[in-house]
Amino acid sequence: MAQRDSDKEKPQILEQKLVAESRLFKIEQLDLQFSNGEKRTYERMKGGSRGAVMVVACPDPQHFYLIREYCAGTHDYQLGFPKGLIDPGETAAEAANRELQEEIGFKAARLIPLKTVALAPGYFSATMHIVLALDLTASSLPGDEPEPLELVPWQWQQQFELLDQSDFTEARSVAALFLARDYLDKHQDVFK
Repeated sequence: MAQRDSDKEKPQILEQKLVAESRLFKIEQLDLQFSNGEKRTYERMKGGSRGAVMVVACPDPQHFYLIREYCAGTHDYQLGFPKGLIDPGETAAEAANRELQEEIGFKAARLIPLKTVALAPGYFSATMHIVLALDLTASSLPGDEPEPLELVPWQWQQQFELLDQSDFTEARSVAALFLARDYLDKHQDVFK
C-alpha cells in the first residue's frame, strides 16, 4: 500500500491574490515555486475553511435515506445524501445533525465519521466530511431550501441499482454510498 510522502516539500507560495469573486465563489491565483526551481501560476476556487458535511442516514439495518433536490449546476433534480455547509462555531457532527433535521426531519443519536473527501483538489480547496447517522428519531428544523426536498428511502440490498439511476450522479454521494456500506459490512453489530 502506498504511503504518503510527508517529507515531500510543498511549493513555495510567492504571491497569492483574489482574482474574481461572486456571491458564492472566490477564485484565487497562486504564483508558486517548486523545489526544483520551476515556477507556475495556478488558479483555484477557494472554499470556506469550515467545510461541509454529507450524511448517510440509516433508520434501520436494511435502509438508508436519500433526498431529491434541484441542482443548479446541472439544472435538474438529483438524488443524493443530505448535505450542507458547516456553520461558524459548529463541529462536523453538529452540522450533520442540523442538516438531517433541516432536510429529512430526523436527528441521530450516533454519528460516525467515515472520511473527509475533496472534490477536484487541483482546483478546489473545499472539503466534505462524510458521516454515518444511526439511531434516528423524528426532529425538524427549518431549512434554507427554496422548496421541500423529497425524502427517498432506499434498501441496502438494492445499492447497485441506485448506481444505475440516471439522477444519482454526484461523485461525493457515490463515494459516501461505498464508504457507508464498507463500514457497515465491517461493523455488523452497529445496529445492536
